[in-house]
Amino acid sequence: MVMMTRAGTEVPLDAARMTQVVDEYEDLADFDVAEAQATALMIERAADEAGETELRWRARLLQADMVERRGELASAAKMIVEVLEWAQVSGCMRVQSRSHRVLARLYHAMGDLAANLEHMIQCVDALDATTPVSGRIACLIKLADAYAETGSMPSARDRYEQAILTAAEHGNARRQLMALNNYAYAEYDRGNLPMARRVLERLRAAGEEHGRPLDFSALDTVARVEALLGDLDAAERAARAALRAYLDENAQEADAEADLLLTLAFVQRLRGELYDAQQTIDRVQALCGRHALRFNEVQALFEQAEIQAAAGDFARAYATMHRFHTAEKRLQSAQREAQARNRQALFEVDEARRQAEWFRDQARRDPLTGLHNRRYVDERLPALLEKATGDGSPVTVALIDLDHFKRVNDTLSHETGDRVLTDVAAMIGRTDAGPAGFAARLGGEEFLLVVTGVDVAGAALRMEDLRQAISGHPWEPVTGELPVTVSIGVTAVTAGDTQSGVLARADEALYEAKSGGRDRLCLDPRVQIAERRRFRDGIR
Repeated sequence: MVMMTRAGTEVPLDAARMTQVVDEYEDLADFDVAEAQATALMIERAADEAGETELRWRARLLQADMVERRGELASAAKMIVEVLEWAQVSGCMRVQSRSHRVLARLYHAMGDLAANLEHMIQCVDALDATTPVSGRIACLIKLADAYAETGSMPSARDRYEQAILTAAEHGNARRQLMALNNYAYAEYDRGNLPMARRVLERLRAAGEEHGRPLDFSALDTVARVEALLGDLDAAERAARAALRAYLDENAQEADAEADLLLTLAFVQRLRGELYDAQQTIDRVQALCGRHALRFNEVQALFEQAEIQAAAGDFARAYATMHRFHTAEKRLQSAQREAQARNRQALFEVDEARRQAEWFRDQARRDPLTGLHNRRYVDERLPALLEKATGDGSPVTVALIDLDHFKRVNDTLSHETGDRVLTDVAAMIGRTDAGPAGFAARLGGEEFLLVVTGVDVAGAALRMEDLRQAISGHPWEPVTGELPVTVSIGVTAVTAGDTQSGVLARADEALYEAKSGGRDRLCLDPRVQIAERRRFRDGIR
């Protein structure tokens, strides 16, 4: 299989090349959306066939990214949530981080700045060494932007400075300039003009140091800041330089060109060059007409009214301002309707995800006791064994069996037996199993308790407390004179253990407890515990 590059040449579609292409798209800000989506779909299919699981999900997320950029927010959300769930289950931090970043932009597009910030915090929290340095810096910049947009400028400044320092340390001039540019704009947007000017001076110095002229976006910020600080000559030079840079970069973003022209008109009006300002606004309105730029069209009406008022034509200025307010309300209404539709769609996606999680959880729980079932054990226990082998973390496994349970069912009733099972299960479930441990019902009257975070001696003491609690529970109202006790077999996980192996050792210890008279706990004889005498009499 081959793939067409952006330069129009064919290259083999092997795993290394596919990874390189996805890396490039994730690091770029400007590309053809349709081309990127088609490429991502091709890579997803090829990676799936090749068994490249992580690459397949990265390509899927890249498609979701493109769907979001086309404005199809609900469809994008479904895809992103699907990818994020895979990343969380598999522990793939790079894909988790990237998923939160795309979700943040989706919520930003909806105007939900709080959700944007929440997902950017999760994005940065999930960063690890698997994310390239350039990507880590970009995440810090976007987190800083999110803090700035919610009014948390001290936190924003910290993240901008962190991004700038990291970019400088790794020689990434592109990200360093991006961080400084966004930093300057955030200060300008919050009305901190002197601070914005200082950051812009740092931006200019960094650009000169790296031999990189400021791009049109940075120059536009310079023009706005200088105009508001009163240096109109510098503002006009920057505004015209921004337009030249836009043409030189061949950006072909109609809304960006309209923004640059609006800045120039603003500066020209402040300089008293009202005829030139009107000519510039005419160009903006023509662009808006050709490309249906509703937001820029509203901004142009406001600037038009300001120019007319500056010329002393107050009647026309009043009429234009009335048109501005009407158009602004119409635009806001359309935006609110779109946001409401998207929020409803996202709510439905979230509800579907929660229901799927609930059904998934219920499929892994015993319906009578509410404990986890064997299916959950088969999914969870191997991962704990692998972790114990990798880092030596302690894991203790115990099999718990009700003594003479058949007698309860036969002598009393199955309803009574169910009551005993649920009460015992509740006591097992309340036992401290550690940060990653769990309790499960394996079937009938047999339970499993997996304890993490303490050594086997500490875990055995907890299980002995459990045994005594069950034996000492007031069972008379439930079973009359029939006692309810349990036998427990305990073993410790060692490096290289398999699920079948560790359960077999626990079962051998359980058999010893049953053979020795029941109502007792027996340790796997292969478990090395210093001073076994310190255990209570119930432990054998």
